[in-house]
Amino acid sequence: MTHHDPDTLATVSLPFIEDWLSALQASCDVDQIHRILTHSGLSQLANSKPAANRATQRVTLDQIVELYQIAAAETGDEMPGLWSRPVRPRALQHLLTTVREAGNLPAALYRFSTFWNLILDDYHIELKSEESCISLSLVPRGAQETHRFGHMLLLKLVHGLLSWLAGYEVPVQAVQFAFDQPGFAQDYGVIFPAPVRFSQLCSAISFDPQQLGPPQPRSPAELAAFLDRAPRDWIFTGFREHRLSLQIRDFLYRSNWEDCRLGDAAAMLNVTPRTLMRRLEDEAASFQSIKDALRRDIAIRDLRAGQKSIEDISHDLGFSSSANFHRAFRRWTGGTTSSYR
Repeated sequence: MTHHDPDTLATVSLPFIEDWLSALQASCDVDQIHRILTHSGLSQLANSKPAANRATQRVTLDQIVELYQIAAAETGDEMPGLWSRPVRPRALQHLLTTVREAGNLPAALYRFSTFWNLILDDYHIELKSEESCISLSLVPRGAQETHRFGHMLLLKLVHGLLSWLAGYEVPVQAVQFAFDQPGFAQDYGVIFPAPVRFSQLCSAISFDPQQLGPPQPRSPAELAAFLDRAPRDWIFTGFREHRLSLQIRDFLYRSNWEDCRLGDAAAMLNVTPRTLMRRLEDEAASFQSIKDALRRDIAIRDLRAGQKSIEDISHDLGFSSSANFHRAFRRWTGGTTSSYR
C-alpha cells in the first residue's frame, strides 16, 4: 500500500473512535493521554470539550494507525484500553505465528478462536462451521460494557489475518454487531466489504467456506512487516471486493476524476446510468456524494502533508477560488482548513 493508493485516503468520522478515546482516558493518566493524542496528530482533542461539529470531523487512516501504535507502546497493551485485561506485548506476534502454521483457512480461524479464548476475560470467541457458512462470534461472559471500536477491531483482525494468509482480500459474507446502529454507521462500509447489521444478539463475522482458498507461505520477515505496520494492513479494507460506492470511488481516483460523469462510471460497470443511480440509492449514496467525499479526503491528505498551498489544493480539486474551497471544506468536515494543516 502506498500513498498513491485510494485506501490510504480513506477517512472516518471522529465519533467512530470516540469510545476508544474514552477507554484510553480511563486507563491512562493525563500526561499519557496528552502524549498519545499529540503524537498521533489529534492534539486538538487533548484539552477540548465536545464540539458541535464532532460528527463531521474526520480522522485519517494514518492517524488511527499512529494512535494505535503510540497507545500500545504507552500502555503496554496491544488492544489499548479496549478490554478489561491488557493484551500484553508480543501477543499478536504469537497469534500470527500460530495461525501461520494452519494447513487451511478454516483451521486458521480455529487457531484464532482458541488463542483469544486464552487471552480475553470479557468474551468467548465461538466458532461455528457449516457447509455454507463459517463464523466467529463474540459471546459475552456476563454483563459487559460494549466498546464499539473494540468489537470492530477484533472482527477486522479476523478478516485481516485471513487475507494476509490467503494473499488476497478474502470476501466477507456478513458482519453484525451487538450494539445499536450509530449515527456514523456509514463508516463501517469503509472497513468491511460486506453488509453490516446492528442490534444483533452478538457481534460476529462470517465467511463462505467455498471462497476460502489455501493459505500462502509467510516468512518470518513478512510476519514482522505485518506487525510493524499494524493495524494498517488490516483495519481498512481494499476496494476491489467492496461496496458499489467504493468501487466507484476507486474508479474516480484512478481516472481523470475531475471530468468523470455518472455515465462514465456506469460504462465502467456495464450498466445503464439509471441502474447505477438506483443501486447507489440502495446504499444511501449518490455519484456526487462519492465524488465530494473523495475530494474531501484528498484535501485532508494534502493539508496534513503541508507541501501545497491552499490555492494549489483548491485548483487541484476543481474549485474556481480558494474561498469556494474553504466553504466546501467547512461543509464537509465542520472545521477549517487550518485545523487540518
